Amino acid sequence: SITKERTEVILQGTSSLDPNDPTAVWEEFEFKCKPGDLRRRPCLISPYHYRLDWLMWFAAFQTYEQNEWIIHLAGKLLAQEEETLALLATNPFAGRDPP
Repeated sequence: SITKERTEVILQGTSSLDPNDPTAVWEEFEFKCKPGDLRRRPCLISPYHYRLDWLMWFAAFQTYEQNEWIIHLAGKLLAQEEETLALLATNPFAGRDPP
């Protein structure tokens, strides 16, 4: 069975020097098949799943302490690690300074 509601983990970054500034613009890192932009066509890759996208679904059911890999993922995104960014659909900071 599946749940009727789906909680999502969303990873975002900002170029603002003060992330607490109410005018700071936060930009989302889009995954290849994880639900995100409602205007994007759903991804169908049956019978397999993109592993990172699948893990993000289950991470939403728990805390980050139970999923320490999310902290490492965020660090790699902040460092603009190419191998990690290749796992994502979009990098909102491509060609710019990292968040």
